[in-house]
Amino acid sequence: MLYAAIICAALAADGEAVITFDKVETGKPVASYTDKEHEVVFAPAHRPARSKAAGRVMFFPHLKTDRKGILSAMANESIPVEVRFPKPVSSVTLVLWGSIGSAATVEAYDQDGKVVDTAKREKVPERAGPDKPVPSFELTVKAPAIASVRFSGAPPGGYLACDEVRFTPRPAPAR
Repeated sequence: MLYAAIICAALAADGEAVITFDKVETGKPVASYTDKEHEVVFAPAHRPARSKAAGRVMFFPHLKTDRKGILSAMANESIPVEVRFPKPVSSVTLVLWGSIGSAATVEAYDQDGKVVDTAKREKVPERAGPDKPVPSFELTVKAPAIASVRFSGAPPGGYLACDEVRFTPRPAPAR
């Protein structure tokens, strides 16, 4: 219990929590992934509509870098990846990269499933050459009480990967 209090105090003092996927296994589809330190859950936003298969997420290497990103493992269907927070947060920034022809949308939802903010890019940046990494970019959503975010925009056969999540916990109510 004391350990949890120390973590909460560290988060509150510093303001922002960060999740990366440096130590995960790539290429293995899973039903969901939970970041143990922050208890944040990553999973498909809904079941596949064109298949009876279970929805999956997967980690993918960011070519020409050491980073890894999480993405929808459903190659034939565009299913958003949902990021669920154990307690509401006030701001979420995703560091993303994607395949040529992908767009990027991040939607923030409150606890009732209502969209409370949206950030978009019509087209993800393309790499400058075959020896260069796919460029990363950031999208940020803000609202008083974000329960989850969803990211999407890759066409079937494409990908949109998230390799970092930064979020700001809501301030504790004044006493």
